[in-house]
Amino acid sequence: MAEPAGEFVTDRISPRQFERLAVPHLDAAYNLARWLAGNDHDAQDVTQEASLRAFKFFGSFRGENARAWLLTIVRNTFYNWLQKNRPSEIAGELNDEALMVEDVSVNAETVHLRVADAETVQRAIMKLPVEFREIVVLREMEGFSYKEIADLSDVPIGTVMSRLARARKQLQKLLAADFKPGGQK
Repeated sequence: MAEPAGEFVTDRISPRQFERLAVPHLDAAYNLARWLAGNDHDAQDVTQEASLRAFKFFGSFRGENARAWLLTIVRNTFYNWLQKNRPSEIAGELNDEALMVEDVSVNAETVHLRVADAETVQRAIMKLPVEFREIVVLREMEGFSYKEIADLSDVPIGTVMSRLARARKQLQKLLAADFKPGGQK
């Protein structure tokens, strides 16, 4: 029997269809899990569980965007894992005072080019609350649009934009603190 035209998946689970549509995105799935979990071991666990769930529920995939569909499963699997293993990391409500950032634009040019130090940037990203880290990874590293992130995260697009703006401000503050004026670290 021939496979359906296009990217539409029937209710019949086909390992070949799963391999063709989902497997190419496993690197992105692991990347998201790694950034969210903060370490390789937990990321591998989350990615493996998400992959199993994706295969199990592959019949519900309707062919819109396999990458976004798989990363949604990774995200949901991570938050389930987080709730079970590290409930203290779930931020809940973040108050505005905790997110206030001083204006560091005075020396923005000095900071801007020196953030090429990848380790410093990675450490700063890992210090972000998980809700902000998730948005930064999806937007800046995975290249998703605001709408795609909103759909994937099941939050309004305004929340995505707000979280991304706040995450960027926190990153700016964290990175500015790592660099001293005059080009010294």
